[in-house]
Amino acid sequence: MTSKVVTRFAPSPTGYLHIGGARTALFNWLFARGRGGRFLLRIEDTDRARHNEAAVDAIIGGLSWLGLDWDEEPVSQYARRERHAQIARDLLAAGAAYRCYMSGDEIDAARNRAIETKSRFESPWRETDPAGAPGAQPHTIRFKAPREGETIVRDSVQGDVRFPNSALDDLIILRSDGAPTYNLAVVADDHDMGVTHVIRGDDHLTNAARQQQIYSALGWNIPSFAHVPLIHGPDGAKLSKRHGALGVEAYRDLGILPEALANYLLRLGWSHGDDEIIPRARALEWFDVAGINRAPARLDPAKLENTNAHYMKCLGADDFAAKAAPFIESAGILLDDENIARLRRAAPFLSDRAPTLAAVPDAAAFLFLKRPIEIAAKPAKSLNLDGARQMIARALEVLESSDWTTPSPLDQALKALAEEAGVGFGKIGQPLRAALTGGAPSPSLGETMYALGREEALGRIRDALDV
Repeated sequence: MTSKVVTRFAPSPTGYLHIGGARTALFNWLFARGRGGRFLLRIEDTDRARHNEAAVDAIIGGLSWLGLDWDEEPVSQYARRERHAQIARDLLAAGAAYRCYMSGDEIDAARNRAIETKSRFESPWRETDPAGAPGAQPHTIRFKAPREGETIVRDSVQGDVRFPNSALDDLIILRSDGAPTYNLAVVADDHDMGVTHVIRGDDHLTNAARQQQIYSALGWNIPSFAHVPLIHGPDGAKLSKRHGALGVEAYRDLGILPEALANYLLRLGWSHGDDEIIPRARALEWFDVAGINRAPARLDPAKLENTNAHYMKCLGADDFAAKAAPFIESAGILLDDENIARLRRAAPFLSDRAPTLAAVPDAAAFLFLKRPIEIAAKPAKSLNLDGARQMIARALEVLESSDWTTPSPLDQALKALAEEAGVGFGKIGQPLRAALTGGAPSPSLGETMYALGREEALGRIRDALDV
């Protein structure tokens, strides 16, 4: 019987949830959930000088916003430091580690010599008889890494990656103050949490070789590794602040929907044929590490916006209004019950015109104009052309007796009026649109009037005739 898949996401709480970290979390979540397994969250907070509790909240908030839930309570790596220290002592007792009494200056000098001679750095205490050690004097515990041969990381994305052991020196696993180091803590935590698959950025490949040596020394099963190429900017350089938004919350504030960001991140370095839009249910069914590309993916803001535009069109009226409301209110517009009703009616038309939630305030501005609305100079001129006011008056009569349950009857009524009057539709449409929106961008006339509602739309037309 195959053991259940267990994956984990293990961020350091030093800032926001990075876009690359979000993709790593998504890949781990999909791999586990798609196989009926467990997805765990571990906060790697051993660096107390850089620890930031607000960053922990940001990470948890970002994961929740993306719809990535986890099993069990999040694990604090710092809270497990005694367990890590015990494992270091176990390695020491087994002869797989040793006490090192080198000072900082001695280490620097030894490393410089190793660089000059192109040799491996090695502590002189590696082969010292423990009985002859200074005892209570401050020391670290170093892992006794193999000197000969090579360590082969069998990676599901990168293939077999070979590391000559001569290039992997004896890393410190317990500092002189008793604090465990990263590679030891990761091995201990992944083992104790039952992690079967480690999916993470390829900047951890060398760590994987070191960790694999520790697994072997402890006699523990080595998890399956999958190291994913990092995300690069549009220019091909490693993603940095100069490329713009880096954190998940920044994309949320730009009006990107969580479904769209998750879909885009999924396709950023992973593919399933030519499919671009992949709903969550399909992603759970299709995702596998075999589909991860070896080459770094490039962030493409335009493609993300196009993906978001698709998901904007999929929103129902109530959902659209609820998600757009904070952006509209941030633009200084008070959303009372009537304005919310207009926004809901306009939702099917606005979602085609707003690729992001942040674009909704401009696209929906015509809905919230205060009467009498201020009409831009050019549309105002069109209202005073010969016959224009007369056509608006005739349109008002027609619209007062029209069906307002959908946009279609309103458009049909105006077209019939144009045919009856023997004029092009623009002779009616242009001045009528000016009266309704003051020149602000808006959908078709029928959609505009339907969204405004009968009372508001007719009121604006009457206001224009009273000017």
